[in-house]
Amino acid sequence: MGGQVLRLQDVTVRRDGAVLLRNIEWTVHEDERWVVIGPNGAGKTTLLQAAGAMLFPTEGVVEVLGERMGQTNVFDLRPRIGLASAALAERVPADEKVIDLVLTGSYAILGRWKEEYDSADVTRAVELIDQMGCAHLIRRRFGTLSEGERKRVQIARALMPDPELLLLDEPAAGLDLGGREDLVRRLSALAHDPKAPTMVLVTHHVEEIPSGFTHALLLRHGAVVEEGPIDHVMNADNLSRTFGLPLTLERGLDGRWYARAQQF
Repeated sequence: MGGQVLRLQDVTVRRDGAVLLRNIEWTVHEDERWVVIGPNGAGKTTLLQAAGAMLFPTEGVVEVLGERMGQTNVFDLRPRIGLASAALAERVPADEKVIDLVLTGSYAILGRWKEEYDSADVTRAVELIDQMGCAHLIRRRFGTLSEGERKRVQIARALMPDPELLLLDEPAAGLDLGGREDLVRRLSALAHDPKAPTMVLVTHHVEEIPSGFTHALLLRHGAVVEEGPIDHVMNADNLSRTFGLPLTLERGLDGRWYARAQQF
């Protein structure tokens, strides 16, 4: 077990009278790959926003990369965190070129202006774009990409600053079967890479969990159902409690998970 990357202690988040997260206790260490899974409205995105220093808790303590929220400059902290999310994608200018979108990830900004990037930055951006299978898109504009291409380019961007923590909010959402399987395969390769950052992936489909992920946190109604090593947490009973439906759960020889409603 490596050093502590993320710690949430008794974290509660309220917005407009609603409790989005309730008494969350969660610690993530270096080299761990976490999946956060639960139904729509469980609080998964809110949890990721807290982990990414994008949201301050109503109560409790959030520590990210050794920095305590409320006592640190989040603008210095955010470039140490890679984030890919639908909310971020919506803010990308449609005419932004793929190479520029990935380059600006170095400084956690959106929109290329007049910044100068050295050759090492450009080389790294090209390598990451190629790693995600998007080398042929390097001069394309973001608004012309398919949903699968957008997701892969976003992950290349999130990796650009060589982050210590990588947060992926439903990266396979909206993808067709081929696009999903291609992305899961690439995320699995990343999860198995010892040089890759600590990873947290949010999803509501167990089929989207890449092999190589080590830990799971199950979330329902803003509260933790179960969390810990994935082999301990991922079982039919815990998953049924999380989704409020009797489920069966199987794991294939490839390490992938498959869930179905129980047949009566």
